[in-house]
Amino acid sequence: MAENKGAGTRFSIPDTGWIDISWPLRKNMRKWPRDEQPFFDWVLERSKGDGTDMIGMKMITHTGTHVDAPLHFVPNGKTIDTMSVDIMIGPARVIEIKDPDAVKLVEVEPYDVQAGERILFKTQNSYKLYDTDVFVPKYVSLTIDVAHYLRDRKVTMVGLDYIALGPYPDPELPEEKKKELMETLGEVHRSLLSNGIWILEAINLSGVRPGPCILACLPLRVENGDAAPARCIVRPL
Repeated sequence: MAENKGAGTRFSIPDTGWIDISWPLRKNMRKWPRDEQPFFDWVLERSKGDGTDMIGMKMITHTGTHVDAPLHFVPNGKTIDTMSVDIMIGPARVIEIKDPDAVKLVEVEPYDVQAGERILFKTQNSYKLYDTDVFVPKYVSLTIDVAHYLRDRKVTMVGLDYIALGPYPDPELPEEKKKELMETLGEVHRSLLSNGIWILEAINLSGVRPGPCILACLPLRVENGDAAPARCIVRPL
């Protein structure tokens, strides 16, 4: 129980066990290199004589913790405002990945993923990349084999603890390697989204133990949107 004091009254607030796994939205936050830097700044301030305080925002739909809708990679795919709330609310499973390079099939298969599951991959990303606002081009991402495995298992959604489920095709890499990574990035997204599997990206699972949990995550209802920022919480079971 958490103790609180207010207006001379002492009372207790139950510890609900919920953990916020969202990335805070702020100025100069980490982003995909080609994306526009989000804007968050005061447009009205009492300290400057305004009658109220108000912050203005301008950001793309993939800013911070966000949900990808099928439209993001699938022509005429479903949009974010059509997503059923059941997709991102309910039982989920956190699977911890030890491999420092990628989420590979050899590590995922032993978990015997079942149809309808919500899967959240906890990798070294949560420990190494969360505290920096600088984009890190080499992070733990899904292989095509894993994306196809999850597709064939007919999961409901997949989440990862960095900006994209697939790898970053760094422009500094040799052309052949860059092309390979670009194809992987696209196929990982398409194979899931085209089969009705929604994607949750940029979560922080450093404080969440592996195993079953309850997930509650709702993206903003952007009309005809390809994605939308979301506030996500989990409660380990």
